[in-house]
Amino acid sequence: MDTSISQIANSSDAASVEKARQLLRQADGVSGKVSTQQRAQAHKIAQDFEALFLGMMMKSMRATVGQDALTGGGHGEEVFRSLLDQEYAAVAAKRGVGLAPLIEKEIVRQEESRNNLKKLDTTE
Repeated sequence: MDTSISQIANSSDAASVEKARQLLRQADGVSGKVSTQQRAQAHKIAQDFEALFLGMMMKSMRATVGQDALTGGGHGEEVFRSLLDQEYAAVAAKRGVGLAPLIEKEIVRQEESRNNLKKLDTTE
């Protein structure tokens, strides 16, 4: 007889509490490893986020600098600088500033947790 965790949590008898403990012990033994595809996706997302963050930082830094008197500014220069800042950010993110590995590690940790919960739900 399969018993869901929510049913066990709502029950107060000793047998139900013991059943909950058994389910938790089983869950500890279940491996929620992420696949290589999930790791690759986490790596790409982390790099993209780092590039986005660096781009926003460069845009903020650029806003503190005055207009260039030589070129005179204008819409064309604004567009060029924006694209240039995006490219700088992409190159800096590929080389890494240390943010992407931390983000990737956290994404993988959360995916492993999610996989453990899914396996726990299927073992009920």
